[in-house]
Amino acid sequence: MKKTDHILIDSFKREHTYLRISITERCNLRCTYCMPAEGIQLSPKDHIMNYDEVFEIAKKFVDLGVTKIRITGGEPLVRKDVAVILKKLATLPVELSITTNGITIDKFVTLFKECNIQKINISIDSLNPSKFNEITRRKNFDRVYKNIMLFANDDFFKVKLNCVLMKGVNDDEINDFIEFTKHHNLNLRFIEFMPFNGNEWKLDQLVSLATIVETAKNHFGADNIIRINDAPNDTSKNYQLKNARGSFAIISTVTNPFCDSCNRIRLTANGKLKNCLFSGGEEDLLTALRAGENIETPIKVAIQSKKKMRGGMDTQNQFTSDDLRLDNRSMITIGG
Repeated sequence: MKKTDHILIDSFKREHTYLRISITERCNLRCTYCMPAEGIQLSPKDHIMNYDEVFEIAKKFVDLGVTKIRITGGEPLVRKDVAVILKKLATLPVELSITTNGITIDKFVTLFKECNIQKINISIDSLNPSKFNEITRRKNFDRVYKNIMLFANDDFFKVKLNCVLMKGVNDDEINDFIEFTKHHNLNLRFIEFMPFNGNEWKLDQLVSLATIVETAKNHFGADNIIRINDAPNDTSKNYQLKNARGSFAIISTVTNPFCDSCNRIRLTANGKLKNCLFSGGEEDLLTALRAGENIETPIKVAIQSKKKMRGGMDTQNQFTSDDLRLDNRSMITIGG
């Protein structure tokens, strides 16, 4: 199919070539920054995209110019037909990657290689087992750590670790995580704590990019912290400890947003297109698809309505506004 000109370019001239697809709202962890303590109301099963619908919508985006697809959840590997979904998506001419909590990834090594899924993002918010269990409300540290080592030591995979930093919770581990990259060939990404419905976000819990860099330089010495090149459209500022095997990065969505170069759009498990992680607005692609309608129309509406910055939150102070930041989903139903 011929690529439709300009449909994925928004009013700020940003071209969207990266689609993140959530394939489930379910997860086998209950991370405090992602899911409310009381849980969430899951979408009815018949409201969730089936594997054919995931493929058809993904194929449309590829026809329109998407070159990278990342599979997320919830936890994508809890979905029973995840292998079918990945194998179908692997037939498209895109870079396919996945984000997971790492609990069961050891069961999918062969599948990932078959589907040429090399880029694996694994969430781990503490290197301390008891603290990890407290943050996730589950006791799976040993399994996650073992699986991180399994993938980090396999040259086929490129592993990134995602760590959401929260002041008074795990910010005392910044230097431990950076030390970890010295010995392991992976990229550790510190993520600023972001506000979503139900995660009881407060501005004073935020650990900023500036604080992280200062903490690292004070501990390791400024000359030993090397600023390395960021990839095009990268969400992170990248660094490396001198002579380290791996590297570390900071995703500073709150204090230093990367909106000007954003090329990402998100498809939720129930088929809604979000043009920004922070946007409360959504376009319903699944209903249109099931009705036999051309989904290019709602795609175009979503792209052209994208705000310049963070779903309309132009300043850091606006994160404290319930009207803006709570008109959104819980993180678990967005897919990150």
